[in-house]
Order: sequence, then C-alpha cells, then structure tokens
Amino acid sequence: MPELKFTPVIGIEIHIRLKTDTKLFCSCATNPDAQGNENICPVCMGLPGVLPRLNKKAVEKGMLAGLALNCTVQPKSLFFRKSYFYPDLPKGHQVSQCDLPVVANGFIEVHDENGNLKKIRVNHLHIEEDAGALHHSAADGRMEGAATSYVDYNRAGMPLGEIVSEPDISSAKEAVEYVMTLRRRVRYANASDADLEKGMMRFDANVSMKCSDGRWGSKVEVKNMNSFHALEKAIEYEIKRQKKIMLDGGEVQQQTRHWNDAKGVTIASRVKEFYRKFIVEPDLPPLIVNQDWIDKVTAMMPEMPDVKANRYINELNIPAEVAEVLTDSRELAEYFEACLAAGAAPVRAANWVRIEVLRILNEKQLDIKDFNIKPEVLAEIVKRVEDKKLSTTQAREVFDYIANNNCTLDEAVKACGVTEGGAVTGDALLSAIRNILAANPDVVAEIKSGKDTKGKKMKFLQGLVMKETKGQAKPQELPDIINKLLAE
Repeated sequence: MPELKFTPVIGIEIHIRLKTDTKLFCSCATNPDAQGNENICPVCMGLPGVLPRLNKKAVEKGMLAGLALNCTVQPKSLFFRKSYFYPDLPKGHQVSQCDLPVVANGFIEVHDENGNLKKIRVNHLHIEEDAGALHHSAADGRMEGAATSYVDYNRAGMPLGEIVSEPDISSAKEAVEYVMTLRRRVRYANASDADLEKGMMRFDANVSMKCSDGRWGSKVEVKNMNSFHALEKAIEYEIKRQKKIMLDGGEVQQQTRHWNDAKGVTIASRVKEFYRKFIVEPDLPPLIVNQDWIDKVTAMMPEMPDVKANRYINELNIPAEVAEVLTDSRELAEYFEACLAAGAAPVRAANWVRIEVLRILNEKQLDIKDFNIKPEVLAEIVKRVEDKKLSTTQAREVFDYIANNNCTLDEAVKACGVTEGGAVTGDALLSAIRNILAANPDVVAEIKSGKDTKGKKMKFLQGLVMKETKGQAKPQELPDIINKLLAE
C-alpha cells in the first residue's frame, strides 16, 4: 500500500487597522495610546436613537489597500449587520461589508518551497468596524485562568479592512511570506500602519488537509494571531495535529481554535457555526464608488516595493539583497532616492544607507523620519568619497560625528581634523602625535639625547603616527611637527 501523502490547504484572513484619525461611523479619535474607555461616544457604544455616518477617508484607505493587492474597486458595495453577543461588542452586532466588499479579485506573489514565484489569490477586502478589547486578570494576560475580565471600548468602531485570501497557501512558510508581503504593500500605500505591537494587524488561518487517498479534512480556523512567529508556529502545529488525526482514521472536527503561544498548541474555542447571521444594515445606504473617485484614489498609489526593488536592480545595478533592504519601508526607499536626486552615486549610496544609516537607526532606536542626517548631507559625503576628498574611514568618522552632534558637514569635517584631500591635520594630528610621544618615553629620550644618528627612532614614531591616523597624515610634514613637539 503506497504511503499516504498530505497536502495542507491554507487560507488567511487578515484584519488591518485603516489609517484614519476618526472611527468608521463616528468622530471618536483612533489614537491607540488613549486611556481606557476615553474615546467612546453614543454612536460607537450603540446607544438607542443614534445613527452611523460613514467615514469617507476609511473607504479611501480600504480602496488603497485593495489596489496595493492588485484588486479591483467595486462600483457598489453594501454594509450588513453581523449579529453576535459578546461583551466586547456593545451594539450586539458588528457592521461589516462581508458579502459585497469594496474591492475584490486581487493577488500577491510569494515563493513556494522550491523558491519559485507563486500567485496567492486575494478574494476581497471588505470594510468593517472593530470590536472592543478584553483585558484579563491572569498573570500572563490570557483568558485561560483569569478570574476577571475588563472591556476597553476605545477599539470599538475602529475602521478595519478584512483581507480574505483564497486557499492557495500550502505551508507555514508561504503563509508568513504572504502576510509579510501584504503588510509591506499596505504600508507603502499608506492605507494602514499595520503595527503588530499596537494590534493594528491580526491574522486568522483556515487550515485543512487533503490526503492522497481522496479524503479531505474539515477546515479549522485558528483565530487572532498577532505575530509572524505565532502564525508560523500555529499553522505548523495544526498541520501536524490534523495529519495525525487522519492517519489514525479519525475525522477532523470543523471548529474555531486559538493559539496558545506559551504552550505551543492550538486550543478549541467553539464548534464552527454554519447558520447565517447577516442582515443588510438599515441605517446605511449602498456605497457607490464612481470612476472619478476611483481615479482620484488610484492617483495616490505609490510604486510598490517589489516593482521598486526590480527597478533598483535593473536600472541602478544594485544587488538584489541590497535592493530588498532599501525597499523594506517606503520611508527608507524615499530617503535613498532623495540621496540619488542630490547627486550621489547609486551603488555607493545604497551601501551607505543599508549599512551606516541603518546602523545608526538601530543604535539610537530611531525611525528614518527622525534621522538628523538629511539625504542631501549623506549625498555630499558620498560624493566626497567618490572624489577622494574623504577616505571611507574618514567619511564614517564624519558621518558618526554629525549623527551624534547634530552639526553641519563642514563643522564635522573640521572637528574630525579632515582637510581637502582627506588628510588628518590640525588639532587632531597634534593630539595623535602627543599621545604617541607620551606612550613612548624611551624613544623620545633617545632622540632628545642625540643618539638617533640614523633617524631610525624618528621613522619609528612617524610609522606610529601613520598607523594612528590610518594613513591619512601627510608623511612629509611629520618630522618637523614631531621635532617641534619634542622641543616643547
């Protein structure tokens, strides 16, 4: 009997917080750092007699996110009421587009297990409101073992885009790449910050198994993961769990589960519900998107990261691994391109941004928008290296001095003792020589006594100076400077 083979069949549902200043149906702020229950009102709390008013900006952000995923904007969409009764949902229903979304029929490309590009279809993105947040009293913050739970309704009514893929994903690795690529694209489009730490992006994975003997396992939904690590580990665990059940001749029960990161397992939450719970939202008219609006939003779209990286590779001769780093965020790519616009050589500028700029950002825990070395200044540093006015070593020293002292390029060059042509002179050179003389009193005493008749000791000191200045002192000037300091 041939060995049974199992193929994972995976679809991902992703919630992203759309980047707006106010909630989806009211004017409450979307500030994620607000105090508990600070940003709430009768509308987002669902009090009797209130009416929702759709946030136009949220619709545009949803359209931008969809366009970033190669989707098509739908000319007509509807909002529905999805009824369920949880303490984090004050209305007793969630307003969601579900069946008739604002954008549909897109795709993302990822790499399969063999490294080949594979297209993952995006069924649609629909707009909906978020629920509140539950906070549990357990020491680890989890629901399991908690004696008390508290509800913060600040999140209720926040605008979400739910992005639903087709079940085209075949491994945990593909799933992670799909989510990372999607996140990068919606961030480029400025549709969402997708900040995982602030809960602005959450994942649900639908996992089932196809067996080579023709059997299909039931679909299991693993809910509310908020890190790439959790997504990968939860899918890997679920694949193993379902495969074992099917190998043992059992049937996988269709259910909703959640990932327990501490234990490394998925845990059943409830049996999957099959009945429909939707009615058309009576307080909102159909959402009509005309061509002028589509054209306006389309004009906001930037160049996507993969397209940008390919352009860097093909037009600027930048290595693929460097191009991938430069395009990781839109802000970093814009910083690099501003360097080019200021006249920097592409390959050298790319390496400076990838290595030196990111080094300082990591050391100081900064975002590129807060970096004090403007791209025009970095471009000038790069040009001086190209023109051999600065050595690479000196350029790094000057670069670090500006980063740490918030001064001009010329001030940094002077402070570092660098002159035209890249030589170390002035106070920097005098300080280096004095330090060497102080560290070699025996050599100094022999020269002063007149015993260095062949000049070997003087040459020894000159060698130390050249080493100390990394070869950037002017050798012809050193004997006179050393003799003057010896005579002090």
